[in-house]
Amino acid sequence: MAKNLSDYKKIHFIGIGGISMSSLAEILLSKGFKVEGSDGVASAVTESLEKLGIKVHIGQKAENIAPDADLAVYTAAIPEDNPELMAARAMGIDVIDRAELVGMIMLKYRHPISVAGTHGKTTTSSMVSEIFMAAGLDPTVSIGGMLPSIGGNYLVGGMDYFVLESCEYRDSFLKFNPHSAIILNIDRDHTDYFKTMEQMYSSYNKFVKRIAEGGFLVINKDIPDLEKVLEGYDGEVITYGKAADAQWHAENISYDEFGHGRYTAVFNGDKIAQVELSIPGEHNVYNSLAAFALAHRYGLPTDAILKGIKHYSGTDRRFQYKGSFNGVKVIDDYAHHPTEIKATINSARKNNPKTLWICFQPHTYTRTYDLLDEFANALSGADKVVLIDIYASREKDTHLVSSADLRDKIAALGTEVYYIPTMDEAEKFLKENCNPQDMLITMGAGDVYKLGENIVK
Repeated sequence: MAKNLSDYKKIHFIGIGGISMSSLAEILLSKGFKVEGSDGVASAVTESLEKLGIKVHIGQKAENIAPDADLAVYTAAIPEDNPELMAARAMGIDVIDRAELVGMIMLKYRHPISVAGTHGKTTTSSMVSEIFMAAGLDPTVSIGGMLPSIGGNYLVGGMDYFVLESCEYRDSFLKFNPHSAIILNIDRDHTDYFKTMEQMYSSYNKFVKRIAEGGFLVINKDIPDLEKVLEGYDGEVITYGKAADAQWHAENISYDEFGHGRYTAVFNGDKIAQVELSIPGEHNVYNSLAAFALAHRYGLPTDAILKGIKHYSGTDRRFQYKGSFNGVKVIDDYAHHPTEIKATINSARKNNPKTLWICFQPHTYTRTYDLLDEFANALSGADKVVLIDIYASREKDTHLVSSADLRDKIAALGTEVYYIPTMDEAEKFLKENCNPQDMLITMGAGDVYKLGENIVK
């Protein structure tokens, strides 16, 4: 099988309507490749691709694979018995998954930048993108959330810098080819794939070793057992965090009335700049410090770094203000891991709500089951919690765990908690029970955001 993108001319995307696949299709179209694809349903995404001149088949059939296609790309969501996947293989067409394609695309850029870690990837890759745009460097961008300043989740730019949010799930980032990388944190997650923390550390260690010769790594010095990540890596390492021996520190941290952080960025004991954020929370102070460290290493002007960080006001579903009803402020947040939940609650507390309500939709059965005590502990930091049914995502219900089990754990910690299975019932309950000056956060990686949007309407 050819491994160089230049060996291909016509590429077929199986599942082209997905947020990541559509962005890759447009990037390749802009680079002169012939691109077409298919998806199960028509959508605004498939319509926009068609307007660009990309042929999109709705419905997946063997005959959708053109005889002159020489590469087929699929996502993890495509089953092995997909008719297009089977047809491509039968026709002798090269078949690769999305992650492998991303790795091949990265090799086309002078400085591909991977932003990895359990939490904060979208925020930090967005900040890096804002900084490079503020410096006038025309980056190509692919992130996991909708960034208002680029009008979506990707930007087709020049060939010097490619900013890529890089996910560890199923080791997809081990197919990437970064020149530089950020590792923000390593926490227990994706327990359906990573059975032990040793397995996860091993994956991050392999990822670090994929950094190109002459490249560098920016990493959080506060990661436990950091030596396991760095073992055998002899490239440049730049550290940041709270640890006394980290190269980059955030000093004199303070917050405005909205919880937006301000701090002094300090590098090897030298005060570099006063940084101001337009998003709340201590966790974002350190996300921005990682972005600062990377941009500084690339030699970007300090004023562009500060401008980019200040300009970033959030992506969709990251402590996103949705509106209010009856004097109740409604926020939506993508937090679906205990560490993220704690960070979101800390951000919310800086707004001094009378009562902090969280309506939480657990995401996947394996994560809920494996981290049940951690979820209960994190959510108990709210004043009142409403739990709706678990969002299955890619999983089937094995009846090992339910939101009722999480309710019992939270109740045992003394926090007022309600299990209300459906969104409609939960919406009705919250409308009746939230009071003026309260804050309601809809929380989770599923479709719980719709509840808050309906209430605000």
